[in-house]
Amino acid sequence: MGMKDKANEWQEQGKQKLGEARERAGQQQSQRGQQQSQRGQQQSQRGQQSQRGRENMRDIEDTEAEMEDRFDRDYDA
Repeated sequence: MGMKDKANEWQEQGKQKLGEARERAGQQQSQRGQQQSQRGQQQSQRGQQSQRGRENMRDIEDTEAEMEDRFDRDYDA
């Protein structure tokens, strides 16, 4: 009977270790998922910043064009 008890004990220990390994693997996957979502947010923010930069350039170009038009109108006469 002693060997059977030992075998059952080893089997239980193996199951516990397997469960712990699965738990760690699940935690690692969840961390990877969080990191990927953070990267996605950063890329989204960069995209928004570059979009704002393009809009600012348009505003500057519009302002320069308006100034040139005004200059031309004022000094044409």
